[in-house]
Amino acid sequence: MGVGKSTVGRLLAERLGTGFRDTDEDIVAAEGRAIADIFVDEGEPAFRAIEKRAVHTALAEHEGVLALGGGAVLDADTRALLAGHPVVYLSMDVEEAVRRTGLNVARPLLAVNPRKQWRELMEARRHLYEEVAAAVVPTDGRTPEEVTRAALDALELKEA
Repeated sequence: MGVGKSTVGRLLAERLGTGFRDTDEDIVAAEGRAIADIFVDEGEPAFRAIEKRAVHTALAEHEGVLALGGGAVLDADTRALLAGHPVVYLSMDVEEAVRRTGLNVARPLLAVNPRKQWRELMEARRHLYEEVAAAVVPTDGRTPEEVTRAALDALELKEA
């Protein structure tokens, strides 16, 4: 959350001369409401089912840069589909998350005690991010342009 998936994804797509797609944006467009509203109205399991469909559809339809929501890797089928793709895990620590998001915006999984919940989410997910990642790129203290360059270098990709 707040790591820069969409910003860096768009920059990567631009540098690579390809398209960009964000599955969170796909979900909002398809559902006609914010992700936070889906969580509140239907709960996390319903959202995760919607997210799984969105990610699977995007992987089947899109050949450019794809940004996935932070919880997409919770699904084993999704992780299996990501195998073999040049996945970049953009990492950051809690202090950077606070600086970037304030941890006070509409983040349904961080509603109570955001710092503690952020740490718990990361402890539960980090190994899954690393499992699917071809590269891990720290974002702490870096500009989106610096993160983009690091991702290109880590994946040994050349700009278009």
